[in-house]
Amino acid sequence: MNDGLDKLSDEEIVRQVQSGNTDMFGVLVLRYEAKMMRYARRFLFDYHDSEDVVQNVFIKAFTNINSFDISKSFSPWIYRVAHNEFISTIRKKKLEAVPFFDPDTLFPHPVAEDATDSFVLEKEQRELIEKNLNQIEAKYREPIILYYFEGFDYKTIADILHIPVSTVGVRLRRGREKLKKIFNDTTVFSSFD
Repeated sequence: MNDGLDKLSDEEIVRQVQSGNTDMFGVLVLRYEAKMMRYARRFLFDYHDSEDVVQNVFIKAFTNINSFDISKSFSPWIYRVAHNEFISTIRKKKLEAVPFFDPDTLFPHPVAEDATDSFVLEKEQRELIEKNLNQIEAKYREPIILYYFEGFDYKTIADILHIPVSTVGVRLRRGREKLKKIFNDTTVFSSFD
């Protein structure tokens, strides 16, 4: 990026787009395109049209940019747009079941961020987890992606997924448990609790 655009915050750019300078939306696309592609690949796996889905994310973000509250952070908002588009894609393509009733949300167990959640995954662990994410349900896979691969905290994940913070903790814990069963290797994943 040039002309000082890299010094502008996402929210400042959105303000300009909302004021009619729609060309500035391209700066947001440049900033988020690689992140959205990474998120799509991990969440949708071998879905061959990930680029098309990400393009739809940006189209929807642009179409709805005036609904964005610039007093808030832009990043969780665009990830929420992406989340909605990914779930819609899964449902349309029937890639996997997406339940409408979610007991994790209705009956969450109060879970604080685990001390082990601050654990940074080793490269070998990250690669193994990424290769096996498709074996767990979307509702557990997505918080793991957002936390371990995208680096969001519990509150931001809750905002993106529109679920209580305690549900984020439940889903992360259950997702880790499911992955550990898949790996069945306590030595490699002993710190992934």
